[in-house]
Amino acid sequence: MADPREEETVSAEASGFSDLSDSEFLEFLDLEDAQESNALVNIPGPSSASLGKDDKPISLQNWKRGLDILSPMERFQLKYLYVTDLASQNWCELQTAYGKELPGFLAPEKAAVLDTGASIHLARELELHDLVTVPVTTKEDAWAIKFLNILSMIPTLQSEGHIREFPVFGEVEGVLLVGVIDELHYTAKGELELAELKTRRHPVLPLEAQKKKDCFQVSLYKYIFDAMVQGKVTPASLIHHTKLCPEKPLGPSVLRHAQQGGFSVKSLGDLMELVFLSLTLSDLPVIDILKIEYIHQETATMLGTEIVAFEEKEVRGKVQHYMAYWMGHREPQGVDVEEAWKCRTCTYADICEWRKGSGVLSSTVAPQAKKAK
Repeated sequence: MADPREEETVSAEASGFSDLSDSEFLEFLDLEDAQESNALVNIPGPSSASLGKDDKPISLQNWKRGLDILSPMERFQLKYLYVTDLASQNWCELQTAYGKELPGFLAPEKAAVLDTGASIHLARELELHDLVTVPVTTKEDAWAIKFLNILSMIPTLQSEGHIREFPVFGEVEGVLLVGVIDELHYTAKGELELAELKTRRHPVLPLEAQKKKDCFQVSLYKYIFDAMVQGKVTPASLIHHTKLCPEKPLGPSVLRHAQQGGFSVKSLGDLMELVFLSLTLSDLPVIDILKIEYIHQETATMLGTEIVAFEEKEVRGKVQHYMAYWMGHREPQGVDVEEAWKCRTCTYADICEWRKGSGVLSSTVAPQAKKAK
């Protein structure tokens, strides 16, 4: 059996295909954290930077919109969504919307926690393979790296029984959804298990509200992965959403990396053909088990595991509801009254129209007609 560290892959982040786990970020919103320190309740928000001349949040002007107003997908110029985008809607959809409207308002302490979590994920990835850096100059090159990673991981999973950071993608309710699975491995019984790592700032398990979000996230990974290996994801759909040019020649760095991996290709289209054939002809099974592992950041102590029961009908229903926002069919929604504790440390609490309106978007968010000069 070959040394698994001889296997090389390009990091998902380097290829522009990152799907950063936000479990570490959401821990700041856990009730136990809010109870520990009242100081966290008063984290400065972006209100002063986001108010227009009429003292109304600029970012909210288009949320009550007519048919002539762009959808969030169009307004933010999004070609696809991340799995974590939908998972964050499960926590608070309005917070997700504010995050797209007003990026860059991440408190330093939250950024530090995310960095720590990312470092732990990287260390675990390096246990199985080394990372190499491949310069890319086009979106076709970036997607080529994703495909090369998939092509190298499939035989490794089949022979070694263990891989980490596996890219997934597929069309869901008319939108391309992408993500990165933390870990896939075969159990002693031959079942394919997905293991999602969540790190915790404090040595305690998360609240049920966050577990619910995490369970939805891993269920989405299975939903997409299963479709990939069952041949339900098509090159035409991928090209349609990403606006990729399959015939465009790959850059010299990507071509060298492909040749080192034993792949004789010239364009992204060549790689796409290999990937889709490999996914459907490699006898990869659907995922049998979904598991979430919670560990303490500082001590790396395992805090507990959660086995997730996959309910396809429930997952599909949630996806349909969440995608309705992105497609512009409805306004974003805040949390229910019984989960208002989540607002205590939300960066956007000071400008949240849902919070101010006690559960409804204020009429002040309606698009305003321009005044005649």
